[in-house]
Amino acid sequence: MATMKQVAQQAGVSISTVSHVINNTRVVSDEVRQRVLGVIAELRYIPSAVARSLKNDRTGMIGVLVPDSSNPYFAELIRWIEEAAFEAGYNIILCNARGGAAKQAAYLRLLMEKRIDGLLLVASSADCERELLMRAGSVPVIQLERALPGLDADAILAGEPGGAVQAAHHLLELGHRDIACVAGPADLPRTIERMTGFLRTMEEAGLPVPPQRIVHAEFTSAGGYAAFNRLLTSDRPPSAIFATSDLMAFGGLWAAREAGVRVPEQLSVMGFDDLDGVGYTSPPLTTVAPPKREMARLALAWLVERIGGSQAPLRHTALESHLVLRATCAPPR
Repeated sequence: MATMKQVAQQAGVSISTVSHVINNTRVVSDEVRQRVLGVIAELRYIPSAVARSLKNDRTGMIGVLVPDSSNPYFAELIRWIEEAAFEAGYNIILCNARGGAAKQAAYLRLLMEKRIDGLLLVASSADCERELLMRAGSVPVIQLERALPGLDADAILAGEPGGAVQAAHHLLELGHRDIACVAGPADLPRTIERMTGFLRTMEEAGLPVPPQRIVHAEFTSAGGYAAFNRLLTSDRPPSAIFATSDLMAFGGLWAAREAGVRVPEQLSVMGFDDLDGVGYTSPPLTTVAPPKREMARLALAWLVERIGGSQAPLRHTALESHLVLRATCAPPR
């Protein structure tokens, strides 16, 4: 691999002149500039990002920490973050926190050691990262989906309780009165927020959901399959099921098919996340769409402002989720 010294020798200039050409830090004649650039192209010289970051105090890198990058919801969120970062002239370092508190803390330390310019944090259920982030106050942080208590950082929430309210209202307006809920693990913030909106709406309608109509499982298709099976084999199956993730709804649709339960004629199914491909299930899934792209773009805009030195007051905002009507919900028989 070519070095700056080799470029300087072949171009017949000093190393500092090569540096000035690369970094535009001093006026260099057009003839010298073109000669240096020609040698750089010929030798395929790539400037050291580390060296440039030490000089400019910027790396052009943004850290992104998510709870589980294998979950399609987070994969889609990462996609929009990467797109927005690239448009803003930044690259991302992605860290997957699945595996527990120790792994999250290790990745946060790694990101700080990599001298990232800023961090986009999708917090997990554990708060261990909060103390580390509070000690690393020089790095701007934008929180997505959930705001960690006690962490002084901007936060952009997904409006998940409101999305669940829309889901419940739609099923009630169709005429359903016996609506069950297939939810994720009870201690996860996403589960709590989505269930809160749903259960509150049912309470306000005078139809509180009994405990036996709430089944907790993993946020996976297998978890949804098992949970739906439990509800569909009960003495009195519900007429509708609200699944707090599309993955769980996928498993639920298969469980209904195996049980000979027709969707939506005999069972209405509502999902949450609006993942790519949900319009191609059989039948296409009615679901709630969080504003993934809008969250990513706003988070990048706010983070770039903070990296640039903005001292504006902390901002917390919740973007609205919306209902996407397809074909898995219908009036009860």
